[in-house]
Amino acid sequence: MSKGQHIRITGLAKAVGAASGRSENGIGRRERRAAETRVRLFRCALQLIAERGYTNVTVEDITEAADVGKGTFFNYFETKDHVLGVMAEIQLSKVREAASLAGEGKQKIQSVLHRLVMLLAEEPGHSPALARAMISSFLASEGVRAIIDRNMREGRKAIAEIVAAGQERGEIDEKLKKNKIAIQLQQMLMGTVLLWSLHGKPALDAWVEDSFQHLWRAIAFSNQESKP
Repeated sequence: MSKGQHIRITGLAKAVGAASGRSENGIGRRERRAAETRVRLFRCALQLIAERGYTNVTVEDITEAADVGKGTFFNYFETKDHVLGVMAEIQLSKVREAASLAGEGKQKIQSVLHRLVMLLAEEPGHSPALARAMISSFLASEGVRAIIDRNMREGRKAIAEIVAAGQERGEIDEKLKKNKIAIQLQQMLMGTVLLWSLHGKPALDAWVEDSFQHLWRAIAFSNQESKP
């Protein structure tokens, strides 16, 4: 298991613990195994969707690829739509971690936001085909759209907190509305992923880097242009 996968699984395990009312320190082996199974189902689903398209993938296809029983699948997800909701959970956990980091005050907000957008680009950046499949599945499924919308609203709140911290520290123009910047950051990232998925070159992180630098110059106090 790679370091990145471990971080994502740990984040999901924390989410499971929070939902059950347990503290982070109270997360045990059972929760971690549940998170690992959910991540495995999620990644198998994404791979199949990239190959066949969302509507051509069944629950049976996903469970066979993940090597779990169909009954086990429904212990973790209500429907096929909810598998893709794991993406929203992973992304939201990254945003919340960034907000926590910003609250500690040990790093510049520019660095916190820069690291955040690069992390958010990791999942769709695996391949243009995968990014296109994810976008099409979000558009095709009302259930997925509801999950994504809910998590993005929560994400905007956390991003707005990061922006507010930047304004308090003199890094971000205090005349700008924090909630507006938050939604612009999301729009920037989603638009960049969409355009990249049509071309595929250079790598997504290069596209995101360029987009972020333009956004930062627009919101930075006194047009700060230094890179993180």
